[in-house]
Amino acid sequence: QVHLVASGGGSVQAGGSLRLSCVVSGYTFSMYCMGWFRQAPGKEREGVAAIDSDGSIKYADSMKGRFTISKDNAENTLYLQMNSLKPEDTAMWYCVADPTSCAPWVDDGIIRGPRFGYWGQGTQVTVSS
Repeated sequence: QVHLVASGGGSVQAGGSLRLSCVVSGYTFSMYCMGWFRQAPGKEREGVAAIDSDGSIKYADSMKGRFTISKDNAENTLYLQMNSLKPEDTAMWYCVADPTSCAPWVDDGIIRGPRFGYWGQGTQVTVSS
């Protein structure tokens, strides 16, 4: 029943910006923890940021400074504003919804990912040098 659709990726030059969106259906969006992750070819999935039902936000230490996570409860949409993009940001970017809470998988500086989260299909971000 829970369905996540990520969009907003594309190809940009280094230093450019993108805004990713994730539209969620099938549950009460405002009640759940949401997050963004990325996975480059040959690498493990990396947590980027998470936002809880109360609006509290955490970023992975390695991701701070260039990304801003936000959400619009009225539109059931999660966002990630990405600025000053670098080639190493090239990856498939995924959104995730956790029907429980952020607490079990979000710590200061570390975004681990939920045990039973729902994942979107991903949107490709490619940053050229």
